[in-house]
This record gives sequence, C-alpha cells and structure tokens, in this order.
Amino acid sequence: MKKIWLTHKPEILSAAAILLLAFFLRIYRLTLIPIFGDEAIYIRWSQIMRAEPGLRFVPLSDGKQPLFMWLVIPFLKIFSDPLFASRLFSVFSGMGTLVGIFILSYILFRSYRVSLFAALFYVISPFSIFFDRLALADSLLSFFVVWFFVFVLLTVKKMRLDAAMLAGVSLGGALLTKSPAIFFALLAPLSLFLSKWPKRYKDLFNKVCVFVFLFFFTYLIGYGMYNILRLGTNFHMIAIRNKDYVYPLTHVLNSPFDPLVVFLKDIFKYFWLLGPSVLILLVVLGIYYGWKNYKRETLILLAWGIIPILIVAEFSKTITARYVYFSMPYIFIISALSVSFYGNKIKEKVKGLNVINPKASGGELSRTGGIGSNLTFYNILLLFFIGNALIVDFLLITNPQVAPLPRSERSGYLEEWTSGYGIKEVADYMVLYEKENPQVKIVIGTEGYFGTLPDGLQLYLNNHPKITVIGVGIDLKEVPNSLKESKAAGNATFLVINNSRLKANPQELGLEIVAAYPKALRPVSTREYNLNGPQEVLYLFEIK
Repeated sequence: MKKIWLTHKPEILSAAAILLLAFFLRIYRLTLIPIFGDEAIYIRWSQIMRAEPGLRFVPLSDGKQPLFMWLVIPFLKIFSDPLFASRLFSVFSGMGTLVGIFILSYILFRSYRVSLFAALFYVISPFSIFFDRLALADSLLSFFVVWFFVFVLLTVKKMRLDAAMLAGVSLGGALLTKSPAIFFALLAPLSLFLSKWPKRYKDLFNKVCVFVFLFFFTYLIGYGMYNILRLGTNFHMIAIRNKDYVYPLTHVLNSPFDPLVVFLKDIFKYFWLLGPSVLILLVVLGIYYGWKNYKRETLILLAWGIIPILIVAEFSKTITARYVYFSMPYIFIISALSVSFYGNKIKEKVKGLNVINPKASGGELSRTGGIGSNLTFYNILLLFFIGNALIVDFLLITNPQVAPLPRSERSGYLEEWTSGYGIKEVADYMVLYEKENPQVKIVIGTEGYFGTLPDGLQLYLNNHPKITVIGVGIDLKEVPNSLKESKAAGNATFLVINNSRLKANPQELGLEIVAAYPKALRPVSTREYNLNGPQEVLYLFEIK
C-alpha cells in the first residue's frame, strides 16, 4: 500500500477530491426541488411494499420494474423523511456510476489522466447533478449499465468466467430497473472487437467457442434475474405499458424522420443546457483524438453513447432529458479523450523547445507557435466548461428556479401539476392540526387518483393513521360527495388542489382557503420570464 501511495499519490489525492466534490454536489440541500410526480409514485410503492411483503410486485400493475423501489426500502427504515431517504439512494447510485466511469475509462485507455477527467466531467455536469438528486430509476439504470460494460470488457480481455457472471448480475439489475437496458444487452457483443483474434482457423474457432460460452452465462444470469418478475401476477403489463411510450418497429418504415428530427433537436438542447454547452466541443475533440489513436475503443463508446439515443429519438412517443441520461457516461469518457490530445500537444511543445536552437527564435516560433495556440484554445475551452458547469450546479443546488433548465424539465419539475411545491408544507400543517385536535378525525381530498397527488401527500402522512388522504378526481366543479359525507360525519375535511384543476368559485362551494403555495413562474418564451404571468398555485382548502 505504501508503494502504491508513493507511486500514485497525485492520482489518489485527485480521485479523493473528485469523490468528495461529487458527494457534496449531490447531497447538499437534497430536497430543495419539490417532489415530482414519478417520485411520489415510486416512494409510495416502496412504503406499501415495506408495510406488506405480499405486495412486493405492486409496481408491475403499472408496467414498472420494481428493483429501484425494493432498494429504497432499507433507506426508508433509516431516515424519517421519505423524499430524502429515496433521493439519498439515487445519490449513492450516482457515486457508484462515478467509480464505474473511472474504471471503465482506465480499462479502455490505460490512462489515469483520462479516467480522472472523465470522472470530473461526470461529477460537475449539470446533467448528472440534476438526475442523481432525484428519486427516479434513471440513475440506478446508469449505474448497472456502466458496470455491465466494465465486466463485459473484463470478460473479453481476460476471458474469465467470474467476470462473465458479474456482467450477468449487472445486466439482470439493469433489466430489473428499466426496459431500456435491452439496448445495452444488444450492444454488449460489440466489445469482441477489442479482442486479439488469432489467424489460425483452429485457434480462432476455439476462441469463438469460449466467448459463446462466456456470453451464454452472462445472458443466462441476466435474463434469469429478470424472469423473477414472472412471480408477479402483472408481469405482462411491462410489455403493454411499453407500447404506451414507444412506437412499433414498423414505425421506421412508415415515418422514419418523425419524430426523429424533432427529438434530436430537443436532445441537442439537453446537451447544450445540461452538458453544458462546451461539452459538445470536448466530445468532438475526443472523437478526433480517439479516432486517430484508439479507433476500436472510440467506435464502441460511440455505439454505447449514440445508438441508444438514436433509438429513443426514433421510437419514443415523448422525450425528456432523463430518457437519454443512461448514455451520458460514455459521452463523458469520449470528451475526456480530449485531455490526452492536450497532453500530447504539451509533449510535442516541450520536445520542440529542446531540439531547436534557442538562438534561432524564428525557427522556434515556427515549430511551437501553432501548438501553443492550440493549447491556449484548449485551456480556454476546458476552463469555460468547468466554470459554466459549476455556475449551473450552484444554481441547481441553491435556486433551481433560475437555473437554465430545458423547457420540459422546468415545466415538469418546477411549474405544472407534476411539481410538488407545497405538498410537504400541507403535510406539516396537517400533522400540527392533528396534535392540536387529537379527538378529531381528519380527511383530506386531493385532485387526481395517482401521481403527485394523492401519492405525494400520502407518503408524508404514512405514519399518521388518523389522517386519511383520498383522491377525488380533477377539474372539479363542485365538492365531491365523499368529502361532503366526511364533513357531515363530523370529520375535519380538507381539499388540496391546483388552481388549474378547480373549475368553480371556491367561496360558492363553501371552501375556506387555509394556505396557498405558488410554483415556479411559467415563461412567456424560452428567453423571457413573465413575472406577472400565469402561475400554478397549490391550494389547501377547509370545507366549511
């Protein structure tokens, strides 16, 4: 250990600093962004499965794989805040992805510089900061896919059965997390291009047989784990619900460029805003250097990073940034190759200074001037990327409403009914009301039946049996009968609803406003925000 420390002290200290920075950026004010619709559903499922083991496959009822919810359950036992507990699990998933990126980069390029910069780019990119801080399955999927790639490469390079088995476990974890894992199961055999193939037919045949045997174990374990879901009665719902999100394969024949072109433009915006922008130029430099020096490795990384994005853009019925998040690790690794380009330019410059006669200033400038300008340009590029990323990160962890988010993300997470502004405050008010009125039963009706409400409120009030939360529908024009009956029975009865879902005058319905929680301002355009414009507000009413 002492020898390793002395030999690699700078690398170890750099890696430790990157790990600390990654953890801080992901855990600081972790619950600042309010609970999102899908988060509310997933966390509520975890609470239900924790309370009733017989319902461990309840996510299958909506066609969702349950591994993320299963793994959140232990965190709910440790931390009282269900949102913090669930998001903390995503933070650890992101940290695991970080380690995987470092190891994967080193296996491919045998360069600590590339590995450290790939890890750094991942750590500070707003793309990863945003999604590693949410209780969604996307961060866990990214974790499993990165480690699947690591073990597949080890299988190919070392021809080891244990690596093939670990690759199978990683693939099984990915398949139990989200359906897009199938993309990478299909891409895994491309790693065989990195193997050194013998010229003799007999040796070639033997090596092919070994790889067939190893990959057979990988897929056997991976899909064996996935078929655990057949124990649930709604296993068939996965395929049914997938059809709600993707077009059939025949879509490519009927309209190959719709919505491909539109979605690719949206994806470019995601990279531009959350990459952030300079990452695109670093990727171009990385591809250039990688194509010249690591052609096979670069092609495989491009396949893992680009092909899934193209498939999503071609076949998805809708698109948001998290639908392409699982490809980001390979984009970061490619961008880090630009650092090797930078390192070689430095070596060329130093070499040029040593061999040219110092007195021949004109000759020296002719040999090193171009290289020096290239290095200056790269330094500016790198500093601009790091500075831009850290500025956006600062906004995300301190004031996300002013962060430059893509339109779909700002709308869904901060502005519309899917955003959970006010839900935690309503729950706190109800807990206080219960303490002040211990003899009174409390009934809370919420808009909707599934999602941000009522799930978001139910998960906060899970440990308060005297408080009942029920969904009563949307676009209400009158007080639902269930709430009228509750009030007639002597219960303290409340209604929680967004202003856009209430289609009547509250006073005429006998609703007394208790509190109002405004959400983020809707933009007038993509460039300008109207401070006096329309704004969604969550209302807490008491029925009088």
